[in-house]
Amino acid sequence: MERSTAAKTDASQATLARVRAIIAGSAGNFVEWFDWYTYAATALYFAPIFFPEGDQTAQLLRAAAVFAVGFLVRPIGAWFMGLYSDRAGRKAGLTLSVGMMCFGSLVIALLPGAATIGVAAPVILVLARMLQGLSLGGEYGASATYMSEVAGKQYRGFWSSFIYVTLIGGQLMALAVLIVLQKTLPQEAMESWGWRVPFVLGAALAIVVFWLRRRMEESKSFTAGRAAGAVKTSARMLFREHPREVLTIVALTAGGSMIFYVYTTYMQKFLTNTSGFSRETATEISAAALMVFMFAQPLYGWLSDIVGRRTMLLAAFGIGAIATWPLMIAIGSSTSAWAAFLLIIVAMLIQSGYTSVSAVVKAELFPTQVRALGVALPYALANAAFGGTAEYVALWFKANGIETGFYIYASVMLAIAFFAVYTMPDTRRYSRILED
Repeated sequence: MERSTAAKTDASQATLARVRAIIAGSAGNFVEWFDWYTYAATALYFAPIFFPEGDQTAQLLRAAAVFAVGFLVRPIGAWFMGLYSDRAGRKAGLTLSVGMMCFGSLVIALLPGAATIGVAAPVILVLARMLQGLSLGGEYGASATYMSEVAGKQYRGFWSSFIYVTLIGGQLMALAVLIVLQKTLPQEAMESWGWRVPFVLGAALAIVVFWLRRRMEESKSFTAGRAAGAVKTSARMLFREHPREVLTIVALTAGGSMIFYVYTTYMQKFLTNTSGFSRETATEISAAALMVFMFAQPLYGWLSDIVGRRTMLLAAFGIGAIATWPLMIAIGSSTSAWAAFLLIIVAMLIQSGYTSVSAVVKAELFPTQVRALGVALPYALANAAFGGTAEYVALWFKANGIETGFYIYASVMLAIAFFAVYTMPDTRRYSRILED
């Protein structure tokens, strides 16, 4: 009886420790993505300030180009921070990344417009976004690795899905802050200084998270690997010893991240620029849809612990490849906010089969000594090429009068991801995370 009680106590303590670790890892992820998405959420307001020439589409196109630049440097951040996290620890990498993101947000918050400092304004904006890109390039690999390692074998899909809960939560908070500002400030104030408030808030929250992350406990996988004298990782070793895993992640990310950014960051502009909704209505639709999307992640993650990661991915990419064209056509022609909202929800729930298991699938493909780099670098490379450019490519098609061409492009990328998943093993059964 005493032994049974002690076992239950140990199990409860282990669960509590796991929950604390997940909270510690996900809180910083939430703030980092809030800072990152604040740029996309407020672009409708600051685009004319930093890029005053041209019509609305031209201004948004330039702002989207800067958004893409932030993605282009993410592979560098993934390489550096991935190596750092595999050598110094997940905790060290996560702490450094949030400090870099804080500084980038503060720069944007205080940056004068083109009318005040001329061409220096967009140049500094690009540099600040590059710093944030370096930060986020390392954040994803370190946080996905850390949360997957501390999640435990039985419910690894469920617990690790919280990386996308906090990722979406950060975006949702960015939109929520924007909605509050839109409701409380007049239009003139929003266009002149109100859009800066979320960047100030993001910098302040990052300072708090920096302190929290310094108190995190290291994962057992990393400490066990270091105790065993694991070989120091390098990008050369990653590509030489794990080429199939790298290519798999590139293909998954190319389709998954591209469509994720279509339905999250670009959709707000699409609803305004194509469907014809006001900026306020578009923001509210996007925020409500993201709320449903966020709460769906743990459910889908739990389901992956039952049916497997591969099944979830095949459904997401297969159905997505078929449904993208009709969904985008229907959303673009919507005149009802409710109709647009429901259509976006359908699209997001389809893609939840990818987002909910994205982190854990990547982490389960690699051994401990190369895991953070293996998760971060191929993801960042594909994300830069396809995720970060999704909004720019969509606007380019629209500017050239062939908007539906983008729907074909998106469907093709999802089909490629589907075939990549078809050739991979189910990582739930063949995980390389050995510690429970």
